[in-house]
Amino acid sequence: MLMLSTDCFLCYHPSLMATVVRSFAKINIGLRIGPLREDGYHELRTIYQTLSFHDLIKVEFGRGAGIEISCDNPQVPTGESNTCWRVAERVLKALKVRGKVHITIEKRMPVQGGLGGASSNAVAAMLALEKALKMRLAAGQRLRIASEVGSDLPLFLIGGTVLGIGRGEQVYALEDLPTLDCVTAAPDVGVSTPAAFAEWDRKLTGQVASDRIRTFSQSVYEWLNGSRFPSTGVPAKGRGRAETLLLDLVRAGIVNDFESVVFPKYHPIREVKRVLERSGADYASLSGSGSTVYGLFAKRSKALEAVRQLGQSGVPAQAWKTLTRDQYWKELFPRTG
Repeated sequence: MLMLSTDCFLCYHPSLMATVVRSFAKINIGLRIGPLREDGYHELRTIYQTLSFHDLIKVEFGRGAGIEISCDNPQVPTGESNTCWRVAERVLKALKVRGKVHITIEKRMPVQGGLGGASSNAVAAMLALEKALKMRLAAGQRLRIASEVGSDLPLFLIGGTVLGIGRGEQVYALEDLPTLDCVTAAPDVGVSTPAAFAEWDRKLTGQVASDRIRTFSQSVYEWLNGSRFPSTGVPAKGRGRAETLLLDLVRAGIVNDFESVVFPKYHPIREVKRVLERSGADYASLSGSGSTVYGLFAKRSKALEAVRQLGQSGVPAQAWKTLTRDQYWKELFPRTG
């Protein structure tokens, strides 16, 4: 074990072998926006769900100093504003290590797409850097760093189905949903999250927002309880577990509040949701503030048909699977050899 004093840094130089980590996407199953808080953030309630859709993060550590970011997508910043950069700086400081960090981002998720790409990239970089250094942060250190860098980061320290409260950074593991087919589609439109929040503040008063927050817990309770099996262990009315759960989700009325401010301004995004619903999605929603819209399907054939129809309309779409917590952690590090 490596022992360090509290006031010294270790110049640690492992080999330059790259450490690669999958950086998985998330969707928001419902998102309630509360009033603006004194700290400048909004009170939120949401359920996060991780998907098999992912970027790839490669971390190299060696002699020298500094942090470098490279990415194949010019929309991604490569300086100190990059979430991977900010996480790497904090990890080195927490572990009291000096050296040169190079992070390569192979981007597959859309930028400003509402899938948590930047946040997921940052957590993947944290885990890859730990592995490259053969050192590990304490769980509390990981969570502190993640929360400092962004509201969506902590969910990627859990994976699977996750409840998010506060500004979204207070996360709690829920019982995993069954694996579902999920179609994601992102029209070529960028949605600014700060602008969407500002439009929301103009739209609703603080009291109305507070009332909507209070209904979230009831809707989630009804959804999760409605999706449970009867005592026989057989889904009601002959439906499969996934289909029963999705019907319960619709009945509970769980929605993303951003739809009310994003859809009127960005009609192509609203149309994507309509196509998903017409294609047989049991539940369709905007993810985060967008621009990605997703559909959950109990049947793979319907998901593939939705991908085909969206492609015909000129909107890139792909079919994925939702990831349980065990699947999330098992798939993070690609197998080599």
